[in-house]
Amino acid sequence: MTNVEARIRIKGKHYEINVDLDEALKIKNNQGDITSALQSPQIFYDLKKGTIASQSDLQEAFGTSDIYEVAKKIIHQGEVQKTQEYRDEEREKKIKQVMNLILKNATDQNGRPYTEERIKSAIDQVHFNFDKRPAEKQMQELISKLKEVIPIKIETKRVKLIIPAQHTGQIYGFLQEYKESEEWLSNGNLQVVMNIPAGLLMDFYDKLNSITHGAIQSEELTQE
Repeated sequence: MTNVEARIRIKGKHYEINVDLDEALKIKNNQGDITSALQSPQIFYDLKKGTIASQSDLQEAFGTSDIYEVAKKIIHQGEVQKTQEYRDEEREKKIKQVMNLILKNATDQNGRPYTEERIKSAIDQVHFNFDKRPAEKQMQELISKLKEVIPIKIETKRVKLIIPAQHTGQIYGFLQEYKESEEWLSNGNLQVVMNIPAGLLMDFYDKLNSITHGAIQSEELTQE
């Protein structure tokens, strides 16, 4: 159990609470139990000084003076401090995710897969800075960098999708990263050609189907 501070500033005043890091992050992801997350059933102006927030200020800032409702809002809308150890673990997980995507999708100029050691060595050479973005986005950027030091390419699949008109609003933004072309059909449906890393294709279809309830028509195309 790691206790940390969660805080927010509203109308010029600071509000702080003492929370369990793991439980608070569950709350931030709409899971967990606030009574487990909140380590002290009080809202403070300053946690270190122990100055407790007044009921009237809580009501004005959060629309309620209920301690647990306020605590949930602070966790959701404010900042939950993370320990250096936790941030290091998060970074290592992200690096591993990106590495796995590259090992799964990338080949040399002869179509042979790379070893983990060779990819790590190339990453060290280009001094790539991993961050919090989704692994798929970082993989694309990293591949561009790696091309400076090794012959590397991503195997992709071209697929044509026809999205029913009623789902285009929900799904349009999701398609942008790998979209090659688009055409709006006379019936309002959207036809797109996607060029997607082969190792991501199944996850991509899973997400599409969860949004559209399986209403997408798809066809795999030959590479041009």
